[in-house]
Amino acid sequence: MTNCKPRANPSETKFEWSNDSDPIDERKYREAVGSLIYLMICTRPDICWIVTKLSQHLSRPLACHWVTVKHVFRYLKGTIDYELTYRRSIDNLSLIGYSDADWASSPDDMRSTSGYCFGLTSNGALVSWKSRRQPSVALSSCEAEYMALALAEQESLYLDQLLKDIDREYKSGNVLIFEDNQGTIA
Repeated sequence: MTNCKPRANPSETKFEWSNDSDPIDERKYREAVGSLIYLMICTRPDICWIVTKLSQHLSRPLACHWVTVKHVFRYLKGTIDYELTYRRSIDNLSLIGYSDADWASSPDDMRSTSGYCFGLTSNGALVSWKSRRQPSVALSSCEAEYMALALAEQESLYLDQLLKDIDREYKSGNVLIFEDNQGTIA
């Protein structure tokens, strides 16, 4: 993939994986997805969503999944200079989070996907992020957003306590979490 054509985004916004494509070498697929998981956890939260989707097919990868893996590698090639940069801030630390859910995104069992990310300043690098399928089926988009917000709130309580233990000047309890669902906000 060294001489591949770079991509501007980590995946297509809407994609359909067909079940009739040919199976591929499981070991090669797992190694590639494992490498992507390592990148996602350490320095690249921008590929979190697509890597989560790819990891759901580790037991029986198909050719269409491999095409998506190559798409992610092409994106990484084009964004090789992207990095998380932590700089000293003159502002006081304030934990800022973002929460979202993708309602009934899994066609197999209709479970939703939750995601959140947190930073210490409004324009600083992320310090925590996660994307995962919800353990139960949400009956509405608002309910899926509630579950995602609850997951984000759990993480915010942990991070708030951690910051209080690290920095004596940190004002505990001032966590701002952004949400895009109007029903959940109301």
